Amino acid sequence: MPDSKKFFENLSGAGKSIGVLTSGGDAQGMNAAVRAVVRMGIYVGAKVYFIHEGYQGMVDGGDNIKEATWESVSSMLQLGGTVIGSARCKEFRTHDGRLRAALNLVQLGITNLCVIGGDGSLTGANLFREEWSGLLEELVQSGQIDEQAVETHSVLHIVGMVGSIDNDFCGTDMTIGTDSALHRIIEVVDAIMTTAQSQVQTSFVLYLALVSALACGADWVLIPEMPPEDGWEEQMCQKLSENRADKKRLNIIIVAEGALDSHNRSITTDYVKDLVVRCLGFDTRVTILGHVQRGGTPSAFDRILASRMGVEAVLALLEASPDTPACVVSLRGNQAIRLPLMECVQMTQEVQKAMDEKNFEEAVKLRGSPYNVAVLNVGAPAAGMNAAVRSAVRVGITEGHTMFAVHDGFEGFSKGQITEIKWGDVGGWTGQGGSLLGTKRTLPAKHLNKIAEQIRIHNIGALLVIGGFEAYLGLLELLAARSKHPELCVPMVMVPSTVSNNIPGSDLSIGADTALNAITNTCDRIKQSASGTKRRVFIIETMGGYCGYLATVGALAAGADAAYIYEEPFSIRDLQTNVEHLTEKMKTSIQRGLVLRNENSNENFTTDFIYQLYTEEGKGVFDCRKNVLGHMQQGGAPSPFDRNFGTKIAAKAMQWISKKLKEFYIEGRVFANTEDSACLLGMRRRALVFQPVTQLKEETDFEHRIPKEQWWLKLRPLMKILAKYKTSYDVSDSGQLEHVAGLRTRDENEVEKECEEE
Repeated sequence: MPDSKKFFENLSGAGKSIGVLTSGGDAQGMNAAVRAVVRMGIYVGAKVYFIHEGYQGMVDGGDNIKEATWESVSSMLQLGGTVIGSARCKEFRTHDGRLRAALNLVQLGITNLCVIGGDGSLTGANLFREEWSGLLEELVQSGQIDEQAVETHSVLHIVGMVGSIDNDFCGTDMTIGTDSALHRIIEVVDAIMTTAQSQVQTSFVLYLALVSALACGADWVLIPEMPPEDGWEEQMCQKLSENRADKKRLNIIIVAEGALDSHNRSITTDYVKDLVVRCLGFDTRVTILGHVQRGGTPSAFDRILASRMGVEAVLALLEASPDTPACVVSLRGNQAIRLPLMECVQMTQEVQKAMDEKNFEEAVKLRGSPYNVAVLNVGAPAAGMNAAVRSAVRVGITEGHTMFAVHDGFEGFSKGQITEIKWGDVGGWTGQGGSLLGTKRTLPAKHLNKIAEQIRIHNIGALLVIGGFEAYLGLLELLAARSKHPELCVPMVMVPSTVSNNIPGSDLSIGADTALNAITNTCDRIKQSASGTKRRVFIIETMGGYCGYLATVGALAAGADAAYIYEEPFSIRDLQTNVEHLTEKMKTSIQRGLVLRNENSNENFTTDFIYQLYTEEGKGVFDCRKNVLGHMQQGGAPSPFDRNFGTKIAAKAMQWISKKLKEFYIEGRVFANTEDSACLLGMRRRALVFQPVTQLKEETDFEHRIPKEQWWLKLRPLMKILAKYKTSYDVSDSGQLEHVAGLRTRDENEVEKECEEE
């Protein structure tokens, strides 16, 4: 961390004014972004203004542009839509409208704009920036401002954040609102599946998109980016007919808005419904979600994404020079980065143009040689495990392999609880919580002879292990035993799946997002329970072992005041400082406080101790309540992120297995005895990377079952800043304005290099 003095010198916002607006269609998470911009702006000493009703409010001025305070963004983190309003504005598209907007901004000294919206909103902002000097000259000539104002406000800086449930903007992996919209979609699909399971052969046609198809395990999906080949109607009906033969009662067909066939003809839900009824006679219903996708509270992912983007947007504005192009804050892998705004907009528009011209990429079909591949779950259950197993099984079968399911982890492996698992066996698994294969924490060391025997009996050529820290330890034990048990000389890959997110070599684990949503939703309800009562502070205990990920990121998503974790030691003086800070906040209009504590953060400063301390020190100002969340963080249906993350990472793992099986096939058998034949597949910064587990040993604190370095610790200062603590924020990774094409090429080269090294 830089020292505080250097921090404030580099990031002083004194004398600067920032305007924040939301434009276009609303999206869940916009409020979290607005909150982050306001609080980070105030934190660095700038004035921040709400621009209500988007560009319309900028053109109309007056009460539509109001200075924001720290308290004015309290309790908005969990709200859907946009509190400051959004409107389509024809006037801003005209020169006169932009001239009026410029006057309104200059009168308030606003020369920094943070625009949250889609590509149209961001394009309008960039045009405004390009015209800025000319607009000011016109205002001088008309006598509405003087030359001093022109000199003082000579440059308009623009930073964009994409708020859109469609996730249709190039340069970012996810736009604000996409994950929340997927939550709404999956809730509807899960409800449909629950109510329709007992009915006679029912088909549901939904008006959704590709990612939701992956997340809910749809039978057929139609999207504009990939029109189906001629004859798709017969193929789809054949697929549905096969489902009936397999006793599957429910079929889900997803039709994205704007879906087209190969002749550019529209494919509607009614057309699909009539087709299924006419050809198969199935009872068929159409569900059009419409604006349901925009409603509801934002997910944990969107709150965290928007908060990180909002802070990064303020940093970008503070660091901008007159020559800095307008940028958009984007997400690549697990990093918030800055990209030139118009490059991203132009690429987005080129994609649409290519679609309009029917330049569609041909689908790539997976093909490979047949082997026996076993998949097992190890450790505690985590939501998304079943989606990963389903993906692995179906991709493996597509590759030509015979897939085997190992039940109850390494213990079941040693007992021969191994069965062939076929395509239809994993139907409907995507939305199921827990582990349908069964999972145990048992390590393989005590059962190596029996496990080796089962590998020989079933002629297993590769292993896919999905699980948490026990899975990692288990892979290390299997690798160490290869010299004594040649049967273990097969390709092995681990996919991290644990709510604790404590696996070295991966920024994220399957299941952690679902746990975060459970924490966030519970915190929302707890805070709501105190609505209308006197001032109250809640002490919440989260899971995670010694890993403080859930406590830290959950605190960021829930808008907590403090989060106590093992990785950041704290003393009684720190606790006292936190209590005093919260007491001062409670003397303002703030009504509720929230404190999270990781279960193993300190053996002496227990949840009860902290609760009693806050209760005693807060007498006369606030009272306290405590809640231990416990195993509810492991339960429930997986979030859309975990379903899709599990689906994608398991598919990539299976492709790696296919490659390694070919590579290590020697004289009629598979023999893999190199370091890189036992890997962990993890999310590292911007890419999914295969890493030999032996190389990860140096990165591991085995005593506390955590990585020695944790990327998310960089989020803790952000959490404290948004809770009004004075602290330093490491901006060493900020200010990297990268061109889309260059960034994309470099990422592809990195991935290709990693594949070659493997």
